[in-house]
Amino acid sequence: MSLRQFFGLSNGELMRPDAKPCSAMMRQTASIFGIGGALVFWTFSKVHYGPRITFPRAVRWGLCGAVTGSSSTALLVRLFSTECEPQNVAAYDKPTSP
Repeated sequence: MSLRQFFGLSNGELMRPDAKPCSAMMRQTASIFGIGGALVFWTFSKVHYGPRITFPRAVRWGLCGAVTGSSSTALLVRLFSTECEPQNVAAYDKPTSP
């Protein structure tokens, strides 16, 4: 699913065996940016509503920021990271069992 081959940025080589697999890279990036997104959107809610802000409204904005931040960065990692090229996913990621 990586777009690196589409844009001509990939040479088709396998990554080093000690590098992080794609699933771990996506999970870590999504968790970091989920927390950051929650904090940023919470700040946006405080600026937007001012003294009229209520706790449920601030929590709702924070949750939307966490979902937006984590999903968008996980998608960008999946599309543009060298670890997520098809040959590296096939070689180093653990298969998911149903």
